[in-house]
Amino acid sequence: MITIDSLTNSAIELLKNLIGTPSFSSEEDPTAQLLEQWFESFEIPYHRHQNNVWATNKSFDTTKPTLLLNSHHDTVKPNSGYTKNPFDAHVESGKLFGLGSNDAGGCLVSLLATFTYFYNKESLNYNLVFVGSAEEESSGPNGLNSMLDVIPKIDVAIVGEPTQMQLAIAEKGLVVFDVEVLGTPGHAAHPNDNNALYKAIPVMEWIKNYKFDKHSSTLGNVKMTLTQINAGQQHNAIPAKVSMVVDIRVNDCYSNAEVVEIIQKHLPNAVVKPRSTNLNSSSIPKNHPLVLAGIELGRETYGSPTLSDQSVLSCPSLKLGPGDSTRSHTADEFIFLEEIEEGIALYIQLLTKIL
Repeated sequence: MITIDSLTNSAIELLKNLIGTPSFSSEEDPTAQLLEQWFESFEIPYHRHQNNVWATNKSFDTTKPTLLLNSHHDTVKPNSGYTKNPFDAHVESGKLFGLGSNDAGGCLVSLLATFTYFYNKESLNYNLVFVGSAEEESSGPNGLNSMLDVIPKIDVAIVGEPTQMQLAIAEKGLVVFDVEVLGTPGHAAHPNDNNALYKAIPVMEWIKNYKFDKHSSTLGNVKMTLTQINAGQQHNAIPAKVSMVVDIRVNDCYSNAEVVEIIQKHLPNAVVKPRSTNLNSSSIPKNHPLVLAGIELGRETYGSPTLSDQSVLSCPSLKLGPGDSTRSHTADEFIFLEEIEEGIALYIQLLTKIL
């Protein structure tokens, strides 16, 4: 008989193995194999598409709505601040250290344990689909976005990211713009009324000062930030152009296409190109049964400023998972073992209320 305690112990052991197995974005084959081994050990049929591993519950019924349980098994590369071996999964004072432990290994194994707990149960109100996805950290083409035509149609999703098991009912989208201000190149010793650097000043001032009108009750204001600038190669030559990068975190009051239109309208003297408009904001109604079940369990709702695989989903989605987002991508990353224990227990309690 599968118990929550045994599943929790197995999940922690899997997380240790995942930490010890490098899985940078687009290089996740070895960790995909570890997920396959989990399903094989519990005799659960599974599928693999590229480095994404997925499965459905045993009593899948096409007449019922489908709930996606998703988290990712890729990681960023370790930064130079690590004082511990990022691939050495070890426990100190209740903390499990290692790259990807918090983002998002703890969420991944907790959702996997939860899926396994419900796999054999019959007469559920929802079908369950689990996807351990690739390329989340790089927003690559072969991640969850590539699975949406492969897996059954989903009606609602839980995306596992570290939220301290609080309910992130909305998430900001992202548009990155490449902005170029063009001028006339020339020698610094000669007059030039079309200096690209000077022309760039009002563009930067507008980016700094512009305020988007629509305020979101969950996500606050749209945040626009100038993050990179590049121009010129030598002291005595006026450059032909100034190149800038602008990062815009979009609330749920705007579509990414609307943001593009606004930027291009207000910067007619610059060449403005969005890199992508696919990473939209996402949300779930506060009165959705999943959210109400979480509130009943004492969880709080909030809007998340960080981006996840929610951005590729068109259905309502809830971001929820063990761990703390502020630890993600930091040196000597860790997750508390008790966070995983609590995460699995709360996931199961939450789904028990709606399933």
